[in-house]
Amino acid sequence: MKNYVYPAIFIKDKENGVYRVLFPDLELTTDGTIVEEAFLYAKEFLKQYFIYIEKYDLDFNSPTDFESVKRAANPSDYVMLIEASVSSKDL
Repeated sequence: MKNYVYPAIFIKDKENGVYRVLFPDLELTTDGTIVEEAFLYAKEFLKQYFIYIEKYDLDFNSPTDFESVKRAANPSDYVMLIEASVSSKDL
């Protein structure tokens, strides 16, 4: 089993009230109506991304240091580490 841990930025979209999630290192985005939902979607999205990466043996960016991402984010955004585990049975 391989574990992947990446920082994600949760941004409240004031226009339609959802939380947008950005993985800056991977240029991936998802969203959810509340933070908890956005977190779960981000976790599943990251897992599916790495299943695809491993299945086709593709290159990917390494995660940026959490503190660097946190400093670069807006003060009103949440920054969290998201972990995805991929096992051989997922491939």
